[in-house]
Formats: sequence, C-alpha cells, structure tokens
Amino acid sequence: MTIFPPDPNLTALRLELGRLRGERGWSYDELARRSGLARRTLIEIEQGRTIGSLKTWHALAHALDVSVDHLFGALCKGHTPPADSEG
Repeated sequence: MTIFPPDPNLTALRLELGRLRGERGWSYDELARRSGLARRTLIEIEQGRTIGSLKTWHALAHALDVSVDHLFGALCKGHTPPADSEG
C-alpha cells in the first residue's frame, strides 16, 4: 500500500510571503527591487495565480532575510511535517 503525503499548504506559503512583506512595510516594487524578481511575479504569487520556482523562493528568502526552511515550513501548516531523518 502506498501512503501519499498530505498536500502542501500553498495558501499558507503565499500568506507567509505577504505577511513578511507587510511586516517590513515593503511594497511589491520594493520587494521586486530587493529580490530581482518582477513586480508582476510577486503579485501573482501572493494572489495564488502562480507558485513560482525554487529559484524564485530562494531569491525571496534572501531578500526577506529569512531561511528557505522558514518559508517552506508554511507548506506543512495544518499537518505534521515529516520527521527529521538525520542520524
């Protein structure tokens, strides 16, 4: 029997992006300037029309001065994240 993981919470991910941007008082233009991403891309991500690539999220994490782990941790909101497999 195959056990599938829960669906990632993409809504929580985009809301975390909006929260972090708002917490800093940044407009889309400011985040675009700091991340090197297009303003339109940022709007589409926050509004849930696109998810963006790993490279996009990496640029956002650096611009917002948070870890990629912090951003992607939102994907598990509402369910138990997988256990750390180190050791």
